[in-house]
Amino acid sequence: MGHARALLIRSAAAAYLLAALFSGAAWARAEAPRLAFHVSAGRFLNYFLREGPVAANLVLRSGADPRILVAFPAGDSGVGIWFAPQSGRGAWRVIGPLKGVHARDAKGRALYGITASVEIADPALTIHQAVLSSIRVLRDYGSLGKLPQGIGIAPALEGRTLVWTRDRLDGAAGYRLAVEVLHGTLRGSQILAGSHGRIELRITGLTGERPLTPLAGRELLRRPDSGNTAARDTLTFLAYRQKLLAGSWRFDTYFGRDTLMSLRLLMPALSATAIEDGLDSALARLSPQGEVAHEEDIGEQAVLDHRKENGSLSAAPVYHYQMIDEDYMLAPVAAAWLLNPRERTHSAVFLAGAVGGPMALRDARGAALVRNLHYVLLSAEHFVRQPGYTNLIGLKPGVPAGDWRDSTTGLGGGHYPYDVNAVLVPEALDAAARLYRSGLLGPYLTSADRALFARAASMAGVWRGKAPAFFEVSVSHAAAVKDIEAYSASQGIAPQPGVTALGRAGESFYALSLTTRGKPIPVMQSDDGYELLFGRPDPETLERIVSVLMRPFPAGLMTGAGMVVANPVFAPPSVQAIFTRHDYHGTVIWSWQQALFAAGLARQLQRQDLPARLRDRLVGAQHTLWAAIEATRAMANSELWSWSYATGRYHVRPFGSSSADATEADAAQLWSTVYLAVRPPVSAPHAGAQVAK
Repeated sequence: MGHARALLIRSAAAAYLLAALFSGAAWARAEAPRLAFHVSAGRFLNYFLREGPVAANLVLRSGADPRILVAFPAGDSGVGIWFAPQSGRGAWRVIGPLKGVHARDAKGRALYGITASVEIADPALTIHQAVLSSIRVLRDYGSLGKLPQGIGIAPALEGRTLVWTRDRLDGAAGYRLAVEVLHGTLRGSQILAGSHGRIELRITGLTGERPLTPLAGRELLRRPDSGNTAARDTLTFLAYRQKLLAGSWRFDTYFGRDTLMSLRLLMPALSATAIEDGLDSALARLSPQGEVAHEEDIGEQAVLDHRKENGSLSAAPVYHYQMIDEDYMLAPVAAAWLLNPRERTHSAVFLAGAVGGPMALRDARGAALVRNLHYVLLSAEHFVRQPGYTNLIGLKPGVPAGDWRDSTTGLGGGHYPYDVNAVLVPEALDAAARLYRSGLLGPYLTSADRALFARAASMAGVWRGKAPAFFEVSVSHAAAVKDIEAYSASQGIAPQPGVTALGRAGESFYALSLTTRGKPIPVMQSDDGYELLFGRPDPETLERIVSVLMRPFPAGLMTGAGMVVANPVFAPPSVQAIFTRHDYHGTVIWSWQQALFAAGLARQLQRQDLPARLRDRLVGAQHTLWAAIEATRAMANSELWSWSYATGRYHVRPFGSSSADATEADAAQLWSTVYLAVRPPVSAPHAGAQVAK
């Protein structure tokens, strides 16, 4: 998630950081209750603890390439140890509960972390490398096997314990990792099993990064005891006053897109405090032009960025603006909150407050929001004047991704994403128009702004009427049957359900993206969920969207393991090869995309202008989708999962459990907790309240 390109480092970031650091001690003011839970997925064990100033995620990877990690939301930091590949296949087990640790380094500075006892039934483990640094450094080491200069250190031997400890590169309090052999023998870098063929270790991981301020209870949720316990625990671990974390272990910090989509889908369940803290975190990280920051580099990763850029060892946060979709998400999400009739009396107060809190001494939130809306309007004008594909919103120069499908092949080599151009831009323009008409933005608009904002509604109409047509793909019945049969054979799945679902019709869908020459990449995609959640599509468009969802894979998106986010059945072999069940954005299931569709269907069914036949289709789609969601409920809070096919059925497979998988998935993912607000329809099993408007 994300690519290493810092487009802007702002001096104002220091002011925001000071505000965050000041509030970081607030955990001591009203300490949140202890939170401890664990998640098992394939060969991965995840244990989470949040207690006082301690917040940590212990990750144990079993199998041929064992690994132990401790990830900390504080400073997006972590410590980890990689063991050499081995023939053993022992599985890790945690003995007893995790315990929070408060310690001091050699200079008397505070360190916080956890200790845990673990065991594995393997004859030997050979330590290959320990890494203590930013989570980004640990992620990159896991995929590339390389470390930045000055990061790698040798351990000290203290009896039966190996200890790695170092300061942060800028001299600030750093990190400590200790591995004590409780059962077995330590010989150099090798740990030999003791009696009964097992190894038992005590792992202690600590960070010197300043703790964040936890959100919990009524500060986080309107009804803190409602909803699925696992989802509540996951959200609570990821929620802080300074920001909502995208996911753990790999994304333990702010990501703009994840924050905004989670706020929108969770809005009916979140407290006003949590929503406004989340919006504030996005506003505080806007570029001077009004772009929404995709992610931030903090802690030692920020030091590494500055060292590479100018040779300094500054720890000022670095914000990245390489993505394009989140620039157009802020407006509709902010409008959903600010224009909510229940909140209108407070909206003006919120907008008048200082971005980043009173210590930040920065713009009012209303001025920051106007800056983003101004960027949205100016970037959309070219297409309004001349609605050709070259004036659509394309990827930024040198960046191979621009929306949530942010692996290098997630858009199939396309340059103009469907979701941004067909849905998010017109919805952002519409939100700008509604906010302008509300009068809430009045104190922050110049006369020139007013002239521009007055055109927002008409601009939205042009985008909504013209942009989707560039992405239309149609396949004849004969060609569709041929492609489905060939693709099914290549995947080892049954073709007949898909062929039968076609009836006598062909296929019609919106392409994933366009090439630089305006040619559609003919991959079915799940991003129509945005249109259901934000838009008001006409009946023909609704019918097309529902058909793609309802049809069995590979004629559509639905499998017995859930709704895949991409389907390349009608694409050439070169494209099919990069959209597999092993690819991060391939024929895999992302929990939040199912929730997006579910929330969107609920919203469309609130309309009164739909024909009865189409309404029945939507209800049928809703039941099909919720049956899939309920069948994979155990995976719901994870980032994504894959599937296998055997004995005529689809089977869930945790992503990352196969060596062929592109990466591993997070066990705790922010936007996968949205089922706290997105609930089944009342007529379905396990029913609850649907997502609010």
